[in-house]
Amino acid sequence: MRSLVVGEWEHGELAESTRRAVTAALQRGLPVDVLVPAAGAHAAASISGVERVLAITGDVAHVQVPETLGMQLQAVSHDYTLIVASHRNLGRSALPRAAALTDGAFLADVTGIDAQGRFTRGLYAGSVIAKVSVTARVTFATVRTSSFVAARASGGAAAIVETKPVAAFKKTKLLERQASGQSGRDLSTARVVISGGRGLASKDNMVRLGEFADRIGAALGASRAAVDAGYAPNATQVGQTGKTVAPDVYFAFGISGAIQHLAGMKDSKVIVAVNKDPDAPIFSVADYGIVGDLFDVLSELEAHAGARAA
Repeated sequence: MRSLVVGEWEHGELAESTRRAVTAALQRGLPVDVLVPAAGAHAAASISGVERVLAITGDVAHVQVPETLGMQLQAVSHDYTLIVASHRNLGRSALPRAAALTDGAFLADVTGIDAQGRFTRGLYAGSVIAKVSVTARVTFATVRTSSFVAARASGGAAAIVETKPVAAFKKTKLLERQASGQSGRDLSTARVVISGGRGLASKDNMVRLGEFADRIGAALGASRAAVDAGYAPNATQVGQTGKTVAPDVYFAFGISGAIQHLAGMKDSKVIVAVNKDPDAPIFSVADYGIVGDLFDVLSELEAHAGARAA
């Protein structure tokens, strides 16, 4: 049997999340295929480790509707024991539908897969790590892309197989797409993330933090408190009800460290916290903590980065 990765085609190119999902699927130890619109077939075929590309031909715009993608996965599922997508909107919506249609199992936000078919995922805001075994014929799993490195974009020579699209699901119609409001680098894959919390006190200060993030090549994140206060768009939220990140370095400016936020960033390799409250919970997980005024610290960093006048 084989594993299948659902490729995501966005902004005219294959999303990096697809290559991270390929790495996750490779850990299962089975041959890996990628399902992708025909426009992305050659890019998918070049990914290291991919053996076959299922290129959906014809008008594929409707494939991005979760109901239709679920039926597409049902149509090809007989060849696969594992079907993987990144834990983003499309995968979270389509894979549970496909699992129901095929009488398969669905696992969300998987952080590890082994050759014996066991899956690792967090429970209770990440306070419990579960090892899950599945007895269903086919397992559908969304994977946390920040937990897997991206497979190399070149070096592969996969065969491309044309695949006919299924009939579109008639009761759902995609009218338009709108940007989520996040600018800059993708939070899920960024090596450095700079997040701001309620301590920033205004949207203008969040914009300033975002400019600093852009200057040093980091992605901008925010706590739920900052998002609820209107300082940052929903797309930047890090935490249990937002995005889960695990960058090389995570900066937390003015974030107290509620358990819901910690669940989304505690796996970061190095955590740097800046807060004027020495008893803030964020310091319990921080590798480096600075007790002081965040704006003084930010000014020093901006001066060293050349992002702002000293």
